[in-house]
Amino acid sequence: MILCFDIGGSRIKGALSDGCSPLTLLGDVPTPGADFDAFLAALRGFLQGRDLRGVAIAIAGVVSPDTGRIKVANIPCADGRGLADEVRAALGLPVLVLNDADCFALAEARQGAGRGHRNVFGVILGTGVGGGLVLNGQLVTGAGGYAGEWGHGPVIAPPWDFPCGCGSRGCVDAVCGARGLERLHRCLHGVEVPSTVILADWQVGEACAMQTIALWLDLIVPPLAMVTNTVGASILPVGGGLASVMPLLVALDLRLRKAILHQTELPIVVPATCRPEPGLVGAAEAGIEAFAR
Repeated sequence: MILCFDIGGSRIKGALSDGCSPLTLLGDVPTPGADFDAFLAALRGFLQGRDLRGVAIAIAGVVSPDTGRIKVANIPCADGRGLADEVRAALGLPVLVLNDADCFALAEARQGAGRGHRNVFGVILGTGVGGGLVLNGQLVTGAGGYAGEWGHGPVIAPPWDFPCGCGSRGCVDAVCGARGLERLHRCLHGVEVPSTVILADWQVGEACAMQTIALWLDLIVPPLAMVTNTVGASILPVGGGLASVMPLLVALDLRLRKAILHQTELPIVVPATCRPEPGLVGAAEAGIEAFAR
């Protein structure tokens, strides 16, 4: 039995996995973002005397495979730490720490929309843009732990080269996530409109929203097509808030299939299907493998 966590900026979700049965969900607690001792105490609270083989953590950050240190923007107390080592010392158990988008991709490849596909590229379209890569059933992290992070790299020029959290400007993340969609709409039409309203207006044919989504598709399809061609993915499960708008995924899929080399009549941009929590499922998949060695 292993203990799994999905840790975001606001909540820590916990579950138990034996690698065979469905996850046993343990609920969630607030994430102590500013106090590392409180952060460790929150994790320790899930132990409750259980006989465990190890702990697998999916977290909204990138772990360097060389140093073990994590870069995590929305949990300041954990940023820059050797998180696996420090949690291991606090809990007295082996610890595996993975990026949450990587866990999402692994969950979709093993138990979700990517089952039966050799190469799966998991796409996150939420507040920002992220992803994870699974090749031949195995998670790929790459140099610095950044494999799959297709959200970073400029796709738009001045004067619309919006600043990105990575320090660059005009990245896919800054332009094509929900906040990026709002920025595009503001630049085109001079008004502040939430992404949910833009998408609702687009679905009923409102002219300004139609123009915004057309530009969004023009910007997101080329980099996504290059990623798809490069990694040979045959399915792209999508998670995040924008993935809940099925007509948007259909439009993205139609455009993408025209832009990639491998022509197919089957959809490749599809909604994620892994339930109940893909971050926890992916952490469990990786943890069971790691701790069985």
